[in-house]
Amino acid sequence: MLKGKTVLLGVTGSIAAYKIANLARMLVKQNCDVHVLMTRNAANFINPITFETLTKHKCLIDTFDRNFEYSVEHVALSKTADVVMIAPASANVIGKIANGIADDMLTTTIMACTCKKIISPAMNHNMFHNPIVQDNIKKLRGYGYEIVSPAYGMLANGDTGDGRMPDEELLMEYIIREIAFEKDMSGKKVLITAGATMEAIDPVRYITNYSSGKMGFALAENAMRRGAEVTLVTGKYEVKPPEFVKIINVKSAKEMYDAVMGVAADMDIIVKAAAVADYRPKITAKEKIKKTDADMSIELERTDDILKTLGERKKAGQFICGFSMETENMLENSREKLKKKNADMIAANHLRQEGAGFGTDTNIITLITENDEVQLGKMTKSQAAEKIFDYILKK
Repeated sequence: MLKGKTVLLGVTGSIAAYKIANLARMLVKQNCDVHVLMTRNAANFINPITFETLTKHKCLIDTFDRNFEYSVEHVALSKTADVVMIAPASANVIGKIANGIADDMLTTTIMACTCKKIISPAMNHNMFHNPIVQDNIKKLRGYGYEIVSPAYGMLANGDTGDGRMPDEELLMEYIIREIAFEKDMSGKKVLITAGATMEAIDPVRYITNYSSGKMGFALAENAMRRGAEVTLVTGKYEVKPPEFVKIINVKSAKEMYDAVMGVAADMDIIVKAAAVADYRPKITAKEKIKKTDADMSIELERTDDILKTLGERKKAGQFICGFSMETENMLENSREKLKKKNADMIAANHLRQEGAGFGTDTNIITLITENDEVQLGKMTKSQAAEKIFDYILKK
């Protein structure tokens, strides 16, 4: 995912420095070229050899160190960087950068970098809320630096507050969002539905389906990483939701319908990937007082048709994609759905094909438009999401 990209990691004097070793490992695993800059104080918390072993590059601390493979000029690394992340960032280093002080390898290199710079503060919560530190953070934001909000929890000294550096998985997401994809969806507003809706029969039972939310979440994640402003309306799901998207949680098909219609008019692209329960129990007063399953006879009624309503209300320039999950006559049924719902595209998959459908990490999708059919073949849902948006953007 990050092949050909160069990341500079700046590590300062904080106990949280140990987390960055794993972040470096995660980046290298994605074929990223990683270079680590450390302050002298940081070396008291983690040995530079750790980073050198992981990245296969010398960990730089001394501005005038001539014992490494690059040019001795202090801007040499800054020329190659696609993104810089300082994590953990101490109050001292935040103050230096905000006020133009460059007195070591880390701060000097940061000053020379023209790429995106991400700062993850880590310190005691009282120090973090010191007005001077907050002013410096505000100043950095004004200069275009992105600030990662500290996590709330127990700190190194036993206090509890918001001063902890977030886990390395979240820091990784900040880097991926910045450099993994071209921002070809920047300025676009995208709405994704995902997960399974649940229709209550009584206080304990409900009607639902096997949807895990994986395909819809992959779509939301891909659009976000390509620069789109993403709203995700999701029912029941079994995987971690993507970062940096607006999430609206719903349960029933009616709740999903209302949530989608409440924001749909402002969207440029809408992808209905949710597996909505097509029917809900029609409960009468008589049924509510029945005591046994043997007496229970539930009449069903259709739920609101989200895709059909979106097609009826489609505004000029809006692109609407629906998903079709079929057990037979996939192409014929999907093409009929395309016309009936007034959609621009149907992403069709056959539930009886191995590697497709609910709960899997892969999918086999055919993209169907009025004049075209494109078979994507078996691929991960993340890869399928990328291909789907590639196709939409060409339309």
